[in-house]
Amino acid sequence: MSAPVAMQEDTEDSLYPIAVLIDELRNEDVQLRLNSIRKLSTIALALGVERTRKELIQFLTDTIYDEDEVLLVLAEQLGNFTPLVGGPDYVHCLLPPLENLANIEETVVRDKAVESLRKIADKHSAAALEEHFIPMILRLAQGDWFTSRTSACGLFSVAYARASPAQKQELRNAFRLLCRDDTPMVRRAATAKLGEFAKVLEPDYLKSDLLEVFENLAKDEQDSVRLLAVEAGIIIVALLKNERELATVKPIIKDLVEDKSWRVRYMAAEKIVEIQEAFGPQISADEIINWYTNLLKDPEGEVRDISATKLQAFCAALPKDQREKGIIEHILPVIKPLSSDANQHVKIALASVVMGLAPLLGEKSTVEHLLPIFLHMLRDETPEVRLNIISSLDKVSDVIGQYELTYSLLPAIVELAEDGKWRVRLAIVEYMPLLAEQLGQKFFEEKLLNLCMTWLTDHVYAIREAATGILKQLTEKFGIEWCQKSIMPKVVALANDTNYLHRMTCLFCFNVLAEVIGKDLIMSDFFPVLKKLAEDPVPNVRFNVAKTLSKIGKALDPNQTRAEVLPILNKFIEDSEFDVRYFAEESKNALGL
Repeated sequence: MSAPVAMQEDTEDSLYPIAVLIDELRNEDVQLRLNSIRKLSTIALALGVERTRKELIQFLTDTIYDEDEVLLVLAEQLGNFTPLVGGPDYVHCLLPPLENLANIEETVVRDKAVESLRKIADKHSAAALEEHFIPMILRLAQGDWFTSRTSACGLFSVAYARASPAQKQELRNAFRLLCRDDTPMVRRAATAKLGEFAKVLEPDYLKSDLLEVFENLAKDEQDSVRLLAVEAGIIIVALLKNERELATVKPIIKDLVEDKSWRVRYMAAEKIVEIQEAFGPQISADEIINWYTNLLKDPEGEVRDISATKLQAFCAALPKDQREKGIIEHILPVIKPLSSDANQHVKIALASVVMGLAPLLGEKSTVEHLLPIFLHMLRDETPEVRLNIISSLDKVSDVIGQYELTYSLLPAIVELAEDGKWRVRLAIVEYMPLLAEQLGQKFFEEKLLNLCMTWLTDHVYAIREAATGILKQLTEKFGIEWCQKSIMPKVVALANDTNYLHRMTCLFCFNVLAEVIGKDLIMSDFFPVLKKLAEDPVPNVRFNVAKTLSKIGKALDPNQTRAEVLPILNKFIEDSEFDVRYFAEESKNALGL
């Protein structure tokens, strides 16, 4: 083969990847175009850094028009392209395609382009930043379409610190104009990035330029702008050091907390602990408590709901010397009505955190002020409220001791456990394993075990079924020995009950306990009872013995199954009742006998 022919073939081979890419990117099938874009880095490696810069990037810049999902993948890929174009010295060549993507109408594509631009910003040298990156930000900030101006907002903070003094001035002016933009979407984007920009701004410019901008945004006619100003305000407060500087910001934050739009108040409530921590000792406990209690009393349920979730964190962040007084005198009088709020979401939120106040208040104040709230919420008609209170009992039991727990909270739990409405009883049955965990074995055994066993003979089937289910969970928690000593005698006694439904409950208990107690106990404790119940005069009991044997048989050795289970099943196959014969056959098949 002659040299010119070989060179021509090499050239054709080297052009192949870009040719395939161009073909695939022009294909009508979106999936094919997506796959092609996902392989960009492979294609760039095949082309080498120089051809990637000159051909691939140029091609991508010129042909950016496609389905949003293709552009989204492209925007993400370009953020990882720095080594593929020759490293930091050439990273600026990625700016043109990303700048085009930052102008696209679809928000997710723009956001991904901005994310990639932020990623490659620190790869630029100071000179490249000045020559290429900052001019691009200024172009985007002055674009005719709001899309480019919103994208620009996210780029100021990554470029400002390394800009020259003249360019810093340009960036500050451009950002100020974006904050006053006629389009609400642009003002929203600027407000969302205001705190980020404030962090890189020199303190003097923060006070002279940004405070005025922040005040205007916090008073914007659009509530979607004002609610974003809350987070920016928190960052600005944290950056300002002394009381005099904060004096100008505090009224602005207060206005946001008391805003006419519930969405803004919701955001303030969600961030109330961060507001509290940002101000620190520069705001009095009385003032911040006043802001918070107003949110707890808000006319909108959503605001009360989110405010209630912050109760424990807010109270924990109060100055120690003023905490107890603030909680008892100002916060609890507002919390008490919330425990009966018409909005159940508010009560659910409150129940999940109110117990957390006990460690902050100590034993005496907890008993005096919090216990009445706990007892009231324990009797709430909403199951989630009761569950949240019971789930948090450990926080109280550590503070008030077993005596108060026994004589205050437990009677309320027992009262619910014996409630006339079976659904209320059922809720308490389901909480029992949780209570066992909270109270410990000894205490549970003394105070609540008998209650659990009486549920096994409840007149409502759903209660009996739930009660058998919790026996397994209790055994897993307290161990097999405890089960043998505390549960088995009472379960076995049910086999002698005159009510056939209770004899069946004994079998249901065996079904669940067989999974946790092991074959030795099954042989010693279960089988004598099963043999007796196999002779029961009621067919329902006999066919349930057959069903129980299929579950127990799986926990035994094959030899034990043949020796103990098979004779009983064979006897059932000759039973006079069809159901008994049917379930005996089913059990034999299930055990492979």
